Amino acid sequence: MKILKTVKRIPGGLVAVPLVLGAIMHTFFPGVLGIGSFTTAVFSSKGAACLVGLSFLFIGSQLKVREAPEVIRRGGVILLVKFSAGAGFGLLVGKMFGMDGILGLSVLALISSITNGNGGLYMALMCEFGDSKDVAANSLLQLNDGPFLTLLALGTSGMANIPLVALIAAIGPLIIGVILGNLDEDLADFFKPGVEMIIPLFSFALGAGINLSNVATAGLSGILLGFLVIAISGIPLVLADRYINKRPGYAGMAAASAAGNSVATPAAIGLVDPHWQPYVNSATAQVAAAVVITAIFIPLLTSWVAKRYGSAKDLNENPASCPAEVERV
Repeated sequence: MKILKTVKRIPGGLVAVPLVLGAIMHTFFPGVLGIGSFTTAVFSSKGAACLVGLSFLFIGSQLKVREAPEVIRRGGVILLVKFSAGAGFGLLVGKMFGMDGILGLSVLALISSITNGNGGLYMALMCEFGDSKDVAANSLLQLNDGPFLTLLALGTSGMANIPLVALIAAIGPLIIGVILGNLDEDLADFFKPGVEMIIPLFSFALGAGINLSNVATAGLSGILLGFLVIAISGIPLVLADRYINKRPGYAGMAAASAAGNSVATPAAIGLVDPHWQPYVNSATAQVAAAVVITAIFIPLLTSWVAKRYGSAKDLNENPASCPAEVERV
């Protein structure tokens, strides 16, 4: 049986499929996951915090602090615009409507999804349309793959009570990963497989905290969230890539997705500030839906931008050389 290949064919499948399976188990067979010992520790919602922390460690090990100025410029502009668009929109909604947000989308769901980007999807698209510098910029963009920027947005705005120690604790595994990966390239290579392997595990554990009866309406709101991610971040990203980076805009469009790892962000925020805990389950389900929607439409839109405004190949630049194992995830 080709289970893994089948799951990978589904946009965002490594996140969405385990998440749904975990939610089904929790909703209809809750006693199975609560039998105790290692089964409960790994497969129930009690294991989510540990698994999410491991994912941040693995992601951090892939971040490279030594990058050429052009790489930092390109990636920095995209990172800043992505964060500003998501944080700005989410905080505006919070100011006007409160933590509950609008149209069934809480501020937690909005900021968690819009500020985060799918690094795997960006990498795959840059391998197709970009050059080596676009690919290298992904190491900087990995900073928006996790809870750090969401914590920063909510904490600095005063919408979340996030002590400095709690913020450091939340991003501690990421920082340790960055240090280890940059001190020793072999460690970065060693941790690299864990980035993808840990995703279905923490997705299942997060799903095991979701009761489907409570999020029956999350489907439509999740779809809406996916299109909001594309619109709110995609338009300014393409404009910034074209007029600030002086590039065709395909990289900006490729970054306008919701990260698979952003599914873990609401749970991470809820652990740091319990005031957000009532929104965690619905936000997690909605963000997972947004991951699927953006994984479907971002490649199509990136291709359209590249055809309209050009790609690295059209500009007679050296196209990116990527390993065969890079896939759209």
